[in-house]
Amino acid sequence: MANSNAYAATSSWIKPKSRAPLIPELGSCKRSLSVSQHNLLPHRKGKFDIKSSLQAPTIRLPNQTQIQKARKPATIEKRKSPSSPMKPQWSLLQKAAAIALDAVESALTARELEHPFPKTADPVVQIAGNFSPVPERPVKRKLPVTGKIPDSIQGVYVRNGANPLFEPLAGHHLFDGDGMIHSVKISDGSASYACRFTETQRLIQERDLGRPVFPKAIGELHGHSGIARLLLFYARGVFKLVDHDHGTGVANAGLVYFNNRLLAMSEDDLPYNVRVDPDGDLETVGRYSFNGQLKSPMIAHPKLDPVSGELFALSYDVIQNPYLKYFWFSRNGEKSEDIEIPVSEPTMMHDFAITENFVIVPDQQVVFKLSEMIRGGSPVVYDKKKVARFGVLDKYAKNSSGIKWVEVPDCFCFHLWNAWEEPETDEIVVIGSCMTPPDSIFNECEEGLKSVLSEIRLNLKTGKSTRRPILSYEHQVNLEAGMVNRNRLGRKTQYAYLAIAEPWPKVSGFAKVNLFTGEIKKFIYGDEKFGGEPMFLPASPDSKSEDDGYILTFVHDEKAWKSELQIINAMTMKLEASVKLPSRVPYGFHGTFINEKDLANQA
Repeated sequence: MANSNAYAATSSWIKPKSRAPLIPELGSCKRSLSVSQHNLLPHRKGKFDIKSSLQAPTIRLPNQTQIQKARKPATIEKRKSPSSPMKPQWSLLQKAAAIALDAVESALTARELEHPFPKTADPVVQIAGNFSPVPERPVKRKLPVTGKIPDSIQGVYVRNGANPLFEPLAGHHLFDGDGMIHSVKISDGSASYACRFTETQRLIQERDLGRPVFPKAIGELHGHSGIARLLLFYARGVFKLVDHDHGTGVANAGLVYFNNRLLAMSEDDLPYNVRVDPDGDLETVGRYSFNGQLKSPMIAHPKLDPVSGELFALSYDVIQNPYLKYFWFSRNGEKSEDIEIPVSEPTMMHDFAITENFVIVPDQQVVFKLSEMIRGGSPVVYDKKKVARFGVLDKYAKNSSGIKWVEVPDCFCFHLWNAWEEPETDEIVVIGSCMTPPDSIFNECEEGLKSVLSEIRLNLKTGKSTRRPILSYEHQVNLEAGMVNRNRLGRKTQYAYLAIAEPWPKVSGFAKVNLFTGEIKKFIYGDEKFGGEPMFLPASPDSKSEDDGYILTFVHDEKAWKSELQIINAMTMKLEASVKLPSRVPYGFHGTFINEKDLANQA
């Protein structure tokens, strides 16, 4: 069990204001919260047996003043300080509407809390232990370093994650949290650390109002109560109590540095431009539409071609046709026309792949059926009757008429690590982790999750596919979150660096996998130490050896309740250096590295 006192000192979210009415007058929040005793949801009846590897020690809530002190003044949407709540000027009609709608929401929440949540929507499970949030932290310089940071590492490592600002009032999934970026700036062997919320329109409005009002896509939007929450949200929009016309996303998943900008992304919104200061601090510039060219959400895993410098992306819509669009940007940020990809229904499209000449679009068995909410279920559905397929389209196609679909039965890859062309056999090779059950991240099921690193071959001549596990049966292990050498993305690669997702959902280490032979080399963090995505950083863009570089990853010691950045030599798989961090870093999602030259050339 982790040290609960140490945990209490470093864990944080803000206690939401009461619901009578939704008028933003923030006060301090000083009471303690014991997740393990279910005080997180004080009106909840009954018990729920949690079978999870997550710990649940005590959490102490900071007051609003402590949160504000961590944030330096910054210009966001012409505001002097994005952490300063701004009271809206409401009319009597708006105030009356707020009171009425808040009363409806209170009754709805009380009814929800009469029944146990599934584990996939239970905050007691989803944000326990080191999945729980932390407050923002200003730059801390000259951090202790054990070993020697390689001379080639000059720049900033940034990693995204979900970090809810407010204590959940009802259902909550890990993916629902507000985006927070953790950064480690490295210069001449010295390191500094900071973490900041990405100032999304959603976060700014909720902070001003003093509590969460935007629906949580996974934790709350299921069944009849999910429909009711959507109606409440849009009713508040009608009375202009909230503004949902400028994005509802959390920007908590992916990060990419493109066109002199760091972009933070979640697939439900436009990306957000976040500027990295010379000392490694982070400042949200705002929602980024590529100068008005991007008018729809962009998924969190766009692909940056290492040769052309172009960025390729998808956008999906769960409500109306076209359900899926493909587009790309020149290295100068000029957007192509949208290419409508023909799919018969809204499909979960978290990731895709590119090769030198093609884009690979998965159309898999996890789909969105909003009608399931009317029947009392989740809108995220595993359609067992659907046959998964991969579409192969020319990267610069003017329309989708030339797309070739190849069926890949019983395949769901949440992430695709790379793809390349093999002209001698007319095949496209796709490397991904095939997950079963496909919807296990979103819907509760008894079957244990498996994530099998697989090679999928799409034969463009025959229209057939083959799929095989890359690891032998005796070496099989859950591999999720990671990458190949990004300097070779879309080209044939020998190695992949992937998180060992065991015990799920924690990460006990990472694996370097030879994609040709199936050989696996593991780096295990150690007793009660867990991490996240391994980020491969090439030692040099001119390196002849594909694995000449370093793995950067945040690691948390659940015994000592301390976090560090570990730097591992990817060729030898030996620890080169570790940077002791001044505060806890929760387990998170995806990251990238911005070199010193790019930092200096930010827009």
